[in-house]
Amino acid sequence: MSEATSVKVSASRPAWLRGVVQALPIVMGYIPIGFAYGVLAQQAGLSIRNTVLMSLIVYAGSSQLIAASLFGAGIPALSIILTTFIVNLRHMLFSAALSPYLKGWRKWELAAFAYELTDESFAVHVARFAQEMPAKAEIFATNVTAQVSWIFGSWLGTVAGQLITDVKPLALDYTLAAMFIALLVMQIKDRVQVIVAVFTGILAVFLTLWGVDQWSVIIATLVGATVGAGIEQNKKC
Repeated sequence: MSEATSVKVSASRPAWLRGVVQALPIVMGYIPIGFAYGVLAQQAGLSIRNTVLMSLIVYAGSSQLIAASLFGAGIPALSIILTTFIVNLRHMLFSAALSPYLKGWRKWELAAFAYELTDESFAVHVARFAQEMPAKAEIFATNVTAQVSWIFGSWLGTVAGQLITDVKPLALDYTLAAMFIALLVMQIKDRVQVIVAVFTGILAVFLTLWGVDQWSVIIATLVGATVGAGIEQNKKC
């Protein structure tokens, strides 16, 4: 099948179905990661209902894993809430990057989109929006499909968690990092982006080793984006 024919076939699908297809790479990562979170939450003493509710209300993979660990360690609720808030501050950067594409949207549509925006859906959307602005049905179908898979994985992990004492032998704890690497590689298009990605990753690691645990990703992202913008500006001069 030629490329033109493939594009035509893809465009002939209903918008919601295209959104579901866009979300499939995320689904492949979310189910095992959600499974690992469910196991951890069950071991920490969270009920099935509370585990699934956290995936529905909070819906932030790394924050949920951290929150479940803190809960199991007996950390006060206020500390857990503040930690989750700090970890999720990176979502402000996601929203700022996508906001130019969402002009003209109603407030409730923006709120619904922001509610389901994650690291992985951001990566899919930013790549898709750069090509063309898809229909809203496609965008929301991508978000909903991703969240449903996350909730399902969380539930499955909680149920199976009674039979699993340690997820490390299954390497489920590496799934999140592997998915981020795959999403990053999909977006890299030139040498500047490679330099920025490597520099930002190394900086985040050093900041974590220096004890800046909760802020390492945010600081590294801001510095990396600034360095990348500076390089691009010098190339134009």
